[in-house]
Amino acid sequence: MIASEPQCVFCHGHACANLFPTTDIAGDTYDVFSCEDCGAWFLYPYPTSEQLNAAYDDSYYGEEDEKFEGMVERVLDYFRHNRAKRLAKWIPKHGAVLDLGCGSGGFLDALSSCGSYKLFGIERPGKAAERASRIPNLKLKTGELEAHDFPAASLDAVTLFHVIEHLPEPVKYLKIISNILKPGGVLMISYPNAGSRQAAWFKGRWLHLDPPRHLWLMPPDSLTKALEPLGFSLESEHHFSIEYNPFGYQQSILNIFFKKRELLYEYLKGNKDYTADQPGWLLRLMKLGYILTFPLFMLMDMVDALGKRGGTVYLVFRKTGSNTASTGK
Repeated sequence: MIASEPQCVFCHGHACANLFPTTDIAGDTYDVFSCEDCGAWFLYPYPTSEQLNAAYDDSYYGEEDEKFEGMVERVLDYFRHNRAKRLAKWIPKHGAVLDLGCGSGGFLDALSSCGSYKLFGIERPGKAAERASRIPNLKLKTGELEAHDFPAASLDAVTLFHVIEHLPEPVKYLKIISNILKPGGVLMISYPNAGSRQAAWFKGRWLHLDPPRHLWLMPPDSLTKALEPLGFSLESEHHFSIEYNPFGYQQSILNIFFKKRELLYEYLKGNKDYTADQPGWLLRLMKLGYILTFPLFMLMDMVDALGKRGGTVYLVFRKTGSNTASTGK
């Protein structure tokens, strides 16, 4: 996608406002624009294929058998099982589930312990897909979702956990999802909230902005409105997330004080190439501070959630009607 002027990634509109600049971990700079038509935030200039390929290298997925160090992965396993239990309450015990952007397959692996589901995953090529290929009974596609991958009305649920903001043509994929979900099927989406307090406070230094991988973001009410013509109704909305939101505050604050962004996050991933120029004592101090201040930022997330301004949001939609928009590619 090459645009000579800012163009919304979501609705392709040109009426937009420049909000603030941002810099990614490679040092490349962008401006974040807000679309006046649909409310989406997007990067301009649009990242090149070279920038995106570099952003999704092996260091992003983690070069070992797990993405994060052992203790962090065990905590994440707890959250994956929690998500699996949530989904299990919405669908039949023998339902068919697609996790789009399934990563290493941990969520689908956890879901398999909740019932006899038909498990499908799609993940881009890389270390994560290699790990997912080892999950028993998971039918994995390496690549992207295409209209012919599943018959119409064949799936009971589609999940996109912190994936939709990575998609270069989100409406195209949402139309496909609408077509392949059964009537009454469930669409679960979690993603960073452009209408959050964190987004307003930290702007270009916000952890969950994550340029250039996050191509667009949107307040949840705007996304809900955009999904209505595709036959979806909002069933549930959650703004409190122990998994994502307290750390969003913590890393974003560090981003203000350090030239290199996401230092603690990359340290927890074991990305030694990125953190090699930082003193070991400083990285350990960041980790200690993360542990000690976590309760404070969890409390802040509770306050944000009460006002529906959580740093990330978890939405559950039900497929209630026909797709009134074209399912074109």
